[in-house]
Amino acid sequence: MKMAAGEDILGNSGLPLFFPLKKTKTHKLPLPENRLGEAVRVAVRSLSVMQKEAVVVSARTGQAWRLASDEGAYLDGHDQAPCPLSFLSTGMVSSYMNEVLALAERRGIVIRQIRLVLDNFYTMKGSAIRGSMRGGAKDVELQAQIDSDADAATLQGLVCDAVAASPLNGLLRGHKDSLFALAHNGTQIKTARAPNIAGDMMADPGDVFAGIGPAAGDWGETVKRFDRMTPENENTKTFASGSLADRQDRLLHVRVHCTLLPDGQKEIVQYLYNPHGSVFRFRSDEVGADGTSRAPDALSYAAAGIGFCFMTQFGRYAKIVRKPLSEYRIVQDLHTSRGGASGDTGSAGAADPVETHVYLFSEQNDVFARQALDMAEQTCFLHALCKADLKARVRISGYDATLTP
Repeated sequence: MKMAAGEDILGNSGLPLFFPLKKTKTHKLPLPENRLGEAVRVAVRSLSVMQKEAVVVSARTGQAWRLASDEGAYLDGHDQAPCPLSFLSTGMVSSYMNEVLALAERRGIVIRQIRLVLDNFYTMKGSAIRGSMRGGAKDVELQAQIDSDADAATLQGLVCDAVAASPLNGLLRGHKDSLFALAHNGTQIKTARAPNIAGDMMADPGDVFAGIGPAAGDWGETVKRFDRMTPENENTKTFASGSLADRQDRLLHVRVHCTLLPDGQKEIVQYLYNPHGSVFRFRSDEVGADGTSRAPDALSYAAAGIGFCFMTQFGRYAKIVRKPLSEYRIVQDLHTSRGGASGDTGSAGAADPVETHVYLFSEQNDVFARQALDMAEQTCFLHALCKADLKARVRISGYDATLTP
């Protein structure tokens, strides 16, 4: 049975989907402790079933962005904004580009043109109602198309070292169980299976979103949905409402292309092969010497993706078991090192386990709240990525000037 998508709040808001907050130094989301070199705090709230908005702030730069996410027909969403998985892919490929360019400069390798093509794959198997559904993540595939006089072996070494230097390396490599704290109807309760954060919860982020608005500027081009669907490929199996099925055994496939604009910003085009979704274009930029950026930075995208994906699993689970949540919000902290090349650490990227404070409001009891958290954690593709020990498989080729994403 097809279920209602809810009100199209993002489409009717009149606001751009992504924008830096006006008066960023007075926003209500406190900065996290910066213990590894980079720390990104994300507050996310559900707007209408699959639509979500986030405030993302960097401890190192103080830059704060509002980002928004939606789902397509596969989850009965309105498709007004990119899906959560595309944020992680965008942040990952943007981070890899940062490190490739910085490392090439250090090594004296001249790159005339470059395109990175990144494929992320995830799995979903089991039954939500029986509690056996579980998300998984597979190795990353990265193709680097480079126009350079350097030979293939030199370029292979450059890109492989850049991948290791990325802060996202800290999430891919090794096994990291994310940590959680849970409040139900305003009262903190212990988690069940989900690993618990020691100590008290942070304040409910509900008032963080009150009155936020964009800083001066035109932000309509920061993200844009193309008027076309992703071409189908051999992995395209899930269509309208398919991701809401109780029993699943499927492979998800997201691809992004990253190139450089003349002004130095990165342009990233996302294809959602499975589930079948629209094509979106992102822009990404790192914070400049003046303390501002023209688009969200790599780690802000990646952190938002983890938060958005986790939030989607709450909404999806509640719809499947037909026990609606009246409100749900999170505050999530991502701690990583700075880039080995771009941040001048000279080391491989490192990260701590992701920490998430969850605020649920429902007419159900605490048992359901704990169950909803457990199911959201075990079905979240991006928490699965953190728990798995993954590799990025790198392939080098010449630059294809005919490719137009």
